[in-house]
Amino acid sequence: MTAATAGAPASYSHRYVVVVALFVSCLIAANVIAIKIVSVAGLTLSAAIVIFPVSYILGDVLTEVYGFARARSVIWLGFAGNVLTVAAIWLAGLLPAAPFWPDQAAYDAILGATPRILVASFIAYLIGEFANAYLLAKMKVATAGRHLWARTIGSTLVGQGFDTLVFLVVAFAGVIPAPALLGSILTQWLAKSSYEALATPITYIVVNYLKRADRSDVYDRDTRFTPIG
Repeated sequence: MTAATAGAPASYSHRYVVVVALFVSCLIAANVIAIKIVSVAGLTLSAAIVIFPVSYILGDVLTEVYGFARARSVIWLGFAGNVLTVAAIWLAGLLPAAPFWPDQAAYDAILGATPRILVASFIAYLIGEFANAYLLAKMKVATAGRHLWARTIGSTLVGQGFDTLVFLVVAFAGVIPAPALLGSILTQWLAKSSYEALATPITYIVVNYLKRADRSDVYDRDTRFTPIG
């Protein structure tokens, strides 16, 4: 039985581990730098734009090569890594600063997130990533593995759409006026989706390399598409 019909390869290659490590690292880095608001080409965006879309690219690679079940495990691993990071930052903030260290206020301002922002971030991440993986896996079966570009871009449009919509609404509804909130949702959604579209050639190279190297090309024909396996 081959990986394409078995549902997932039996072993974990070092290449798979590298992709997982990069995925989790992108998520944690995005959460840390998201506090900074930047202006790019006249657009107001979170600094997380420099790295967060990469997690969707890597999520596409995981689902395309190793299947939804593997991607599901990695999504939860990324969630756990984010929770651990947030907990560590919070606990470190509670510890009394040394008398000669004057930067506690700066630490709190940059790394201290409100509970509402954290809840919004966690919910949006899970909904967006699972929507992305589900749609890509379903499209792969429906297209018999053809048109990778359509699967990666299409799933990203949906996944990033959910992620952006849920985060901004949960985090800022009632704080930011509705017209400005809608504008922010559209701007960030299009920026993130464009990022992945431009990275499509790189996605092709990585996917084709991993399929050959790990002899894995999973089609999720009989997979249970539930958040908990």
